[in-house]
This record gives sequence, C-alpha cells and structure tokens, in this order.
Amino acid sequence: MAQVLEFKLPDLGEGLTEAEIVRWLVEVGDVVAIDQPVVEVETAKAMVEVPCPYGGVVTARFGEEGTELPVGAPLITVAVGERPASGEGDAAGAEGSGNVLVGYGTSEAPARRRRVLRERPVSGASAAGSRAVTGQGPPAAVNGQAGAPETEDGPVPVISPLVRRLARQNGLDLRELTGSGPDGLILRADVEYALRAAARAGAAAQPHAPVPQATGTATAPQPSAPQPTAPQPFAPQPTVTAAHGEIRTPLKGIRGAVADKLARSRREIPDATCWVDADATELMRARTAMNAAGGPKISLLALLARICTAALARFPELNSTVDAEAREVVRFDHVHLGFAAQTDRGLVVPVVRDAHARDAESLTAEFARLTEAGRTGTLTPAELTGGTFTLNNYGVFGVDGSTPIINHPEAAMLGVGRIIPKPWVHEGELAVRQVVQLSLTFDHRVCDGGTAGGFLRYVADCVEQPAVLLRTL
Repeated sequence: MAQVLEFKLPDLGEGLTEAEIVRWLVEVGDVVAIDQPVVEVETAKAMVEVPCPYGGVVTARFGEEGTELPVGAPLITVAVGERPASGEGDAAGAEGSGNVLVGYGTSEAPARRRRVLRERPVSGASAAGSRAVTGQGPPAAVNGQAGAPETEDGPVPVISPLVRRLARQNGLDLRELTGSGPDGLILRADVEYALRAAARAGAAAQPHAPVPQATGTATAPQPSAPQPTAPQPFAPQPTVTAAHGEIRTPLKGIRGAVADKLARSRREIPDATCWVDADATELMRARTAMNAAGGPKISLLALLARICTAALARFPELNSTVDAEAREVVRFDHVHLGFAAQTDRGLVVPVVRDAHARDAESLTAEFARLTEAGRTGTLTPAELTGGTFTLNNYGVFGVDGSTPIINHPEAAMLGVGRIIPKPWVHEGELAVRQVVQLSLTFDHRVCDGGTAGGFLRYVADCVEQPAVLLRTL
C-alpha cells in the first residue's frame, strides 16, 4: 500500500517567510523522482525551483499560480511505494533525500516527462474584449530557450513566466497573439504592444474611463534583450484601477523587499556623501591595452572592483557593519562585493564572493555570470546576500552623479557616473579628457570624513594613474 507524504514549503533561508507560486512543474498524477523540482517560486530575493525530497506519484497540489504561501504550508502530497497506473515504472520508496533547501539537490534533476496539460481557466478583467486567459501551465521556453512543440490544447509558448503573469494580470488571452520570437515565441514586447493597443481602443470607446497602462519602451513587437551596459528600467505591473486617475501597484516580491531595505537604511544609518571628479583617460587606455593583448576581455566594472578592494585594504573601516544592539562596529577580513543591477524584476544586488582574492579576469567572468542570472531571474538567495561593500555603476543610465542609499547593513557604497569627454587641465594645459565623477556614501558611525575622503581620494588616484594600483599588488 502506498504511503502518502506531505511536502511543505521549506525554510527558504535569509529570513524569508513566504513565496509566490510562479509555475507548477508537475501535475497531479505525475511521477516524480527524489530531488526533482516540482514548482518554481518567487521570493523577495530570487526566483528559484523547489525540489521535492520524496519520489512517487503526485496526489495533490496546494495553491494556484500567483498564490502566496507561507513557509511550512503544504505544497504537494506524494504517494510513495506505488506503481503508477500508466505503467511508467515503480516510484521511489518512502525514504526521501532529506533535502528541503531551495535550489539544491542530492542528485542531478532527471529529465522531465512530457505531458499534455489540461486547460485551467483563469478569470481576469478584459483589456480589449479578450476571452478569459487559459492554458496557465508551464511555458514552452524558460530563460529564452525554446521548449517542446505545444499541442492545440496545451499552453501557449512564452519566453518566461513573468510574461505569462503580465498577460494574466491584464486579462489578455495569449492565444490571440502572434509571437515575434523564434518559432512564434511570445516575448514581453509582444504582450506590451497588445496591451497598449487595447488601452488605446478602450480609451477611444470610453474617453473618461481610466485604463491601466502597461509600461515599457518598445514601440513594436520586436525581440530585444537587455545589454550589460544598459539595463532596462524596472516596470512594475499595475493592478486594477482603484479610483479615477489612480493605479495601485502592490509592494511585494522584489519591489517590496527593496522598499523595506531602503526604508530601514534611511531610518538606521546616519549617512554622508563625498564626491570627486577624476580623469579616467589612463584607466580607459590601460583597459584597451589589456584587451588588445589577447585572452578574455576585461570589463571596466572589473577594473573598478579591483580598485575598490585595494582601497578597502587600506581603509578597512568601510568594509564593516554596525551591530546596533551590541553598539559595536564589526569589521570584515574579506570583501564580498555587491554590485547594483537593474532588471525587469526590479533592483537586485548580486554579490561576488571573496572579490579581494580575484583578479580582473575572474571578476569579469563572475560579473557576467551574476548579471545574466539576474536578467533571467535565476539568482539564488545566497547570491543576493552577505555583501560587505557595494559598487554602484549608475553611469550606465547616462547620469554623472548620485547620492545612493547604503545597502543595509553595509557601511558604504561607491558610486560611479558616466565617463565622458570634458575640458580638463592636464600637465598644465587645457585638454579634452575622459572624466568621471566618483561618489562615496558612508555610515558616519564607522568612520569620520577623513577616512572616507582618504578612501575616495585613493580610488580617484588609481583611476587617474592605474600604476598606483601596482603598489598594492
């Protein structure tokens, strides 16, 4: 006789207490193996797949896509020790892996069985007389990779679960769209284009009725991908209009977590900012020479990170945090370097572990890996926490300066503006040089202005004369 075991939403770590179901990866009746991912959830820090520690037949699922569940709530039930009626083979025994941590498993995830999903109508307000949204099963493409062909009654192929959710929240039937991606894949630009067209049609029919507008910059359904040097601005999805002229957007998920952290930083940290203009011409020439020598290309962000870690070695007070309860400054002997990145899901700060021990090539590779993971929503909670200092390159937005809010509970953040040609006195003569504004926002509890100024001046010296950095290597 089969034993039915209940798998609850596990402790996600890092103080996370709830998660939203984004996409179910299994149906009732499916056979699952030990540590096979069964659901994709979005926490306040990342979108991750949850592996089930039991093997057997799924007998029940709890919660529809879009539902928030607290940690410890039932997720699925699995009948173990039972042969499925379809004759696919024996299910795994009652002994589970014991693994309930998000994103980790004791073995490689097995290939998922192909199946035809049943339609599950989802109600929603129509944006342009559309039918109720149907086919809310797993999309045929994840992270930009095309999946298996869809059946007529199966789900519509979209590039990501977030695109499916955008359509669902706005009552848009994906089956009425023609995707502009490979093999008809529906992209976010396709959905936004359709929503804008629906909004215009609704406005023409009812000129005084408020119509939710989808945000975005695309003017036609053309495939696009965010570039590392120009992140796309975050576009929160609007809810149903609450009153005339009002659109309310819940502060939840990534956006809610960012709001809470920034508010706490402002409440608790007495911050101050200092800044300086620097001539980055020689740094840019050094990078050009390094990349012309062959081998992997070195990013500008990696060179700035090397300068940061060298400066923190000289001014370790800024690589610290304040323990308010103990009234102590806690200084770290390692640099876990966070870097701010804007994604479609909001602002995230991935962390490069042990940045002080990495060379420019290793830093370039790690920045690229974490940036791509942020873009596709696959960063793990561990990759988003534990930073000791943050590097914020807001120059990619075309601005010169900023006074950023410190990433609590860190003690400082270095900001880098855009590098542009400007008149500059060089060797006693006026010349056009590549100039950048550097700013340092710091917790005044950990140090005084002299320390902060010394740190920033050293960073500027390294930017102006990269050879200065050689003295610290």
